[in-house]
Amino acid sequence: MKRCEWSASCELYTEYHDREWGVPVFDDRKHFEFLILESAQAGLSWITILKKRENYRKAYDNFEPKKVARYTEAKKAELLANAGIVRNRLKIESSIINAQKFLEIQKEAGSFSNYIWGFINGKPVVGKWRNIGEIPAKTELSDKISLDLKKRGFKFLGSTIMYSHLQATGIINDHLMDCFRYKEIKKLYL
Repeated sequence: MKRCEWSASCELYTEYHDREWGVPVFDDRKHFEFLILESAQAGLSWITILKKRENYRKAYDNFEPKKVARYTEAKKAELLANAGIVRNRLKIESSIINAQKFLEIQKEAGSFSNYIWGFINGKPVVGKWRNIGEIPAKTELSDKISLDLKKRGFKFLGSTIMYSHLQATGIINDHLMDCFRYKEIKKLYL
């Protein structure tokens, strides 16, 4: 079975690729989870974050944005002491700010999903890549969304991180064309 090249390096990547990456996400809690994980990944490898994902779910109250938005100084200290997650003060503080801003978007747009899918009028972007080297790290779309989020006060969500979010949540299908998931994901858009 042909897969995207990056997914073959370890079992965790393969499982993530085969079951999750690129599947359209409309659930706000799932969007929030990816935003937190992807911002934590800045400067690190995605495999590092995937290995810590279950620890993040426990530490971040299963990514409930209302809970994260109310985190106190004591909770920040608890997170900084948690060896199961990335213990970076700025990333932890930004996750709380981002939760607050996430809730503002939900209130404004009805859901974060409505907000982010609205950038493409609900129609996913389908890549036509034959090899991994063709896939961009960011695009005009990720630039636009990142800029809008920054204006709203979000932190640690630059264009490259946003592009990763768009790929992970199926807003962009960047599976290689000969990957078995490419056609499966395309069918989900119909």
